[in-house]
Amino acid sequence: MALSKKPYKGTRDFFPVDKRIQDFMFKNMKHTAHLFGYESYDGPMLEEVELYKAKSGEELINEQIYSFTDRGNRFVAIRPEMTPTVARMVAGIHKEVAKPIRWFSIPNLYRYERPQKGRLREHWQFNCDIFGAPGREGEIEILQVAVTLMENYGADSSQFEILLNDRAIVDTVFTGMMKCDEETTYRLYKIVDKAKKVTEVALADMVTKLDLTSEAETIFYQYLKLSNFEDAINFISAHGDLSSSFHEFVLGINDLDLREYVKYDPTIVRGLDYYTGIVFEIFDKNPANRRAICGGGAYANLLKIFNEAPMPGVGFGLGDVTLRDFLETHKLLPNLETAENDIFVTFQDPACRGEALKLAQKLRKEGVKVITHLEPLKFKKVFTLAAKKGVKFVTLMGDRELEAASIQVKKVESKEQFDFALTDIKKISDLIK
Repeated sequence: MALSKKPYKGTRDFFPVDKRIQDFMFKNMKHTAHLFGYESYDGPMLEEVELYKAKSGEELINEQIYSFTDRGNRFVAIRPEMTPTVARMVAGIHKEVAKPIRWFSIPNLYRYERPQKGRLREHWQFNCDIFGAPGREGEIEILQVAVTLMENYGADSSQFEILLNDRAIVDTVFTGMMKCDEETTYRLYKIVDKAKKVTEVALADMVTKLDLTSEAETIFYQYLKLSNFEDAINFISAHGDLSSSFHEFVLGINDLDLREYVKYDPTIVRGLDYYTGIVFEIFDKNPANRRAICGGGAYANLLKIFNEAPMPGVGFGLGDVTLRDFLETHKLLPNLETAENDIFVTFQDPACRGEALKLAQKLRKEGVKVITHLEPLKFKKVFTLAAKKGVKFVTLMGDRELEAASIQVKKVESKEQFDFALTDIKKISDLIK
């Protein structure tokens, strides 16, 4: 039986044109992180499953991880996310390093999911986290990073928005104002997460099944109608210092002109239990791709799974699949159909091969990106091939050039010709650059 030529379900082959797009996305991720002083890190593809059990939800453990028992009888998983790994790493070094800790990574992740638009079994994810920042400063900075990243792709507020909530607000409403127990609060989180995805009748039916008091039910529906930061602050203003803390956060994003992008949304709660502060999702505003493309939030208790004291942290993850969908939807990808090279070194006489290849190598030492043709190429085919290789210049060398120890260099677009001695490496490289 012949082997399949297709990749494993939910994964992708990256042919050069696809890899150029991915490299473009990764380059901007790294550039943005470096602008804010975030340092690159990485971890192993394999972690013990216990690490994910301590931090992640049951759905991931029971249905989504790729797990197996290794030859040392250890139950391990191919990493489905990066947060447990970064938590483990930070837990090991945080007492010896200056705060805040600013780290980023672009790991390869695997989850056994049903492949669909925007979601595959394998993807890469830009993770950006800051640990140990004072007060609300880390939360504000991570939003700056997220907005700057999107702007660096050419996106603006007409194309994306950041919908944000605060888990402390949600907990105040559910446990403080509504006086719900732990089990009811958990079920309310699930309902809120679905509130925009179901009909009003279906929502009412889910709420009715909770047997809330009439007062609690009224408060819950009032909460769902909150539409801006001011409404949220006023709604919980009678409950301790939370409102003043959240007001401080709102002032901070106002000062940095982030309110153009950041909107309050009471239905943003995110599913992971370890979030303790803001939670947010970046949404594509185009109706053709109206979906979350990124998610994140603040956590103070993540290091507790390693018996470490709580430490404030906040971060986000942006997957390459949803990002590419966003960039294509808004036509923000550059034309990457062809590779980018500087010069195509060709020769037309077999005797010129040696000198042509020597010239190519000398130009590479000058930092010129050179692609060579390894056999004689007829003149009429030179520019056709050059267009496919994404070069700006070509060289031509025949018996006359060989005898004169010279080379013809032509611009691909204009066909303008320049003649150089084979020893004029600096002059040729200056022309090309």
